[in-house]
Amino acid sequence: MGLAWRHLPAAVSLGGLPGTSQDCQAGPAQTRALSSLGGEHLRICPQGYTCCTSEMEENLANRSRAELETALLEGSRALQATLAAQQRVFDDHFQRLLNDSERVLQEAFPGAFGELYTQSAKAFRDLYAELRLYYGGANLHLQETLAEFWARLLERLFRQLHPQLLLPDDYLDCLGKQAEPLRPFGEAPRELRLRATRAFVAARTFVQGLGVAGDVVRKVAKVPLSPECSRAVMKLVYCAHCLGVPGARPCPDYCRNVLKGCLANQADLDAEWRNLLDSMVLITDKFWGPSGAESVIGGVHYWLAEAINALQDNSDTLTTKVIQGCGNPKVNPQGPGSEEKRPRGKLALQERLPAGTLQKLVSEAKAQLRDAQDFWISLPGTLCSEKLAMSSASDERCWNGMAKGRYLPEVMGDGLANQINNPEVEVDITKPDMTIRQQIMQLKIMTNRLRGAYNGNDLDFQDASDDGSGSGSGEGCPDEVCGRKVGRKSASSRTPLTHALPGLSEREGQQTSAAARPPPRACPLLLLGLALALLAAAPRGR
Repeated sequence: MGLAWRHLPAAVSLGGLPGTSQDCQAGPAQTRALSSLGGEHLRICPQGYTCCTSEMEENLANRSRAELETALLEGSRALQATLAAQQRVFDDHFQRLLNDSERVLQEAFPGAFGELYTQSAKAFRDLYAELRLYYGGANLHLQETLAEFWARLLERLFRQLHPQLLLPDDYLDCLGKQAEPLRPFGEAPRELRLRATRAFVAARTFVQGLGVAGDVVRKVAKVPLSPECSRAVMKLVYCAHCLGVPGARPCPDYCRNVLKGCLANQADLDAEWRNLLDSMVLITDKFWGPSGAESVIGGVHYWLAEAINALQDNSDTLTTKVIQGCGNPKVNPQGPGSEEKRPRGKLALQERLPAGTLQKLVSEAKAQLRDAQDFWISLPGTLCSEKLAMSSASDERCWNGMAKGRYLPEVMGDGLANQINNPEVEVDITKPDMTIRQQIMQLKIMTNRLRGAYNGNDLDFQDASDDGSGSGSGEGCPDEVCGRKVGRKSASSRTPLTHALPGLSEREGQQTSAAARPPPRACPLLLLGLALALLAAAPRGR
């Protein structure tokens, strides 16, 4: 990362001065002879003999401010690019795992299960579509989504296993009520639920964390600098030119004080920025093992195959117990007889073993996230050391804001509160920048979600209501805080969901998933308050 600042080209910047650029750079004696102005007209630079007019001083102040803002934008682009690249490769990897799982299902299930699969293929497609939506950020309740899938699948497969019986909707409702204690699919639904809820929330929250981090960098880099900062940077960079000593570069500590004052609000991001990156590094531990994202997201089809195998094995026992609980169903006069039942196939699959790709991605991401931890507090020193300040060995010849010589004031600390006595920049520590405070709150919210995901919980864009130090009241509940919710659908009204088939490109899959997302949902706190009010108003049981 480097500043766009350069030594002021004499022919361009000093062309409006009396005399030549060489005269201005020759030193105070020749400058005094060339300028009839003593510098009293200057408002920023020292009031000595000068090569600058008041108009030039104002133009240079505007230029120095623009150059610093440009430098901050350019300096942040590398970090933004790194975070965006990480988000892209992890998202591609997790999407590919899910696509590969659906591809195996589409290739292996028809041959193994025949019509038992093909007549229910839509239910499987819908499941993968909803898993994609959930991973992509839709606020689906994943456990309820899985429960609905197993309920719909049981109804479909029970009908197919007993084509000789008439099974009206009320009988299937009774079947659903009997299903939980009977475990028609064996342990597969429970195992998939336990593993998927942890794996998917870890994967999606990590990818979202990369997106939030990149957004924070982008938005903060565009925060305009204050007029006081503009004056201080002008004095730091260009006043030496006006006094005829353009070769004197700013003293290191002088430069640090100016930029620590200018970037005080940015430095206040440091604590929450570190918390976010630490939490992102930590949650990658949930990518490994039998319940990790690598194994589970890429192995959904394994649990689906186990479930159908178990249902076929338990079919006779299940039928007997359902009849005991729900009564004898009527015989379908148009259905085949029991002797016409087709042979039942089984499918033996191995649980997915990690290929090692994700481990390499995580190793690289951890290194880059750790490198970025001190980004905000290192900005002043980085900008100064790369383009502005002289080495400490040249203290007697550096520009201290008034002349060539040693800079004596101490260097201020980081952050807004430490700028109360900054000798170079007037900083009102009682008025923090609200855009940056909003980004600090976004970092806190994302960190809370990551910590929840580490424990296997999806906090569902929960507002950081436990911390009242943010910039706003939170009553507006923007989409990026509250998230989005997909409406629940009954089995009879369920409509096909657009989803990324394995044959589609990754980009097409992301576009179709994004197109299927519904409007924003209500705030969690609002819903909680409404629920409490209803509970308080409800009559108590005796």
